[in-house]
Amino acid sequence: MSSNEITIDRQSYYEDIYRSVRDDDRELFRSLFLKLHDRDQHEVFHLLYPEKKRKIADLLTPEEFAMIFEWMVVEDQEAAITYLSHDFIQQVLSFLPADVIANLIHDAETLESETIYDLLEPTQRDLVRELLSYEEETAGAIMIKEYLTVSPEDTLKQVIAYVRAKGHQAGTIYYIYVLDKQHHLLGVLSMRDLILSPENELVKNVMFEQVITVPITMDQEEVAKVIQNYDLLAVPVITPDNKMRGIITFDDVMDVLEEEATEDLISFAGVPRSSVEDKEPTVLETTKKRTPWIIVLIFLGLMVGGLISIFHETLESVIALSAFIPLITGTGGNVGTQALAVTVRDLNLGGAEIGQKIWQTVKNEFGSGILIGFISSLVLFGVLNILKVEFVLTVIVSIAIFLTICFSAVTGAIMPIILTKLKVDPAVASGPFISTIIDALGLMIYFLIATSLLEQI
Repeated sequence: MSSNEITIDRQSYYEDIYRSVRDDDRELFRSLFLKLHDRDQHEVFHLLYPEKKRKIADLLTPEEFAMIFEWMVVEDQEAAITYLSHDFIQQVLSFLPADVIANLIHDAETLESETIYDLLEPTQRDLVRELLSYEEETAGAIMIKEYLTVSPEDTLKQVIAYVRAKGHQAGTIYYIYVLDKQHHLLGVLSMRDLILSPENELVKNVMFEQVITVPITMDQEEVAKVIQNYDLLAVPVITPDNKMRGIITFDDVMDVLEEEATEDLISFAGVPRSSVEDKEPTVLETTKKRTPWIIVLIFLGLMVGGLISIFHETLESVIALSAFIPLITGTGGNVGTQALAVTVRDLNLGGAEIGQKIWQTVKNEFGSGILIGFISSLVLFGVLNILKVEFVLTVIVSIAIFLTICFSAVTGAIMPIILTKLKVDPAVASGPFISTIIDALGLMIYFLIATSLLEQI
């Protein structure tokens, strides 16, 4: 079936659902709507007219609507709380994980936090307040509180019964955490070991004690690296005294990686990371965040212009030199940005041998810069000869390209390391920032070579 046919079928299916809502056909609506994936259910709900959305409480149970609520953006969640009945929403929130409600309270624009807190049960309210008490972008702020715990003295038969009874409430059932009475983490029981071991065996004899954990204050990006490096589905979050406070699942890490990748991508354009927000920034906020870097780039651009004015006599003697300025600056910028991307990636991946890895990257970039520069200069030399460009100018441009590529590769590789030492985000060094610096470097090399060779003639 083609993608166009799938789209037509989906549209037709959605229209049947909308028609059932219009006709108040609860039975037909439920038979069609509940066959959809949660995400598709949210899409259908999102496209309903406001007056039809208000009827959702008559068509779905609070537990069913809670599945849709999780997929909503904050604005839609706020709207749902506003136009659905107090009792219905109160029941809906009781089925939601604490982290979903914490995100809603944190990002809500039209609802007061106390309005949402008043809808929560006391236990749930305490969990949400705890999550919001941790510093943003730390393990504590992104962890979930719904996980399975057992005693080391439990039998596996008891654990299986417990998982069947409570598993649907947990963020994951693949790991079951073994705690003592003081909530200290003793070990972890995997679903594999639970299923394959004898039912009468005690948990303490089967559990794995060398548990990979993360401290509650660890940066979320470091947490993502831990889960990636150890190939985990979830990692427990602990306090300094080894008390377990929550877990972070692979799904949560995917959200973190997407967020960090988005921030890095926007930083490549010279936009500060703080500009990457879920909320649409105002004109003044955007101006305030971007102006400082634009001013910095203006001054760097003036430096490049100053270099050209310093060598004005060289340019006046051979006007054709100016024709190759875009070639020199463009090539250097491309090479430098490529080298910088590799180093930034190494810094982000981290690891125990990060210093050695970065040093190896710098050496590799320098070596590849020499080879790429040599090949590029030979090709350029041949092309300029075919085009019958003056021989001296051909030599000047070819040598300049070779040296510019070599130095640009090293500069691009070293720049993130220098900025990291200065406590500056290395991603900001990319894009226009690194390009402007390498423009200046390339022009200086170009004009120095031109001046030196022309003086010998």
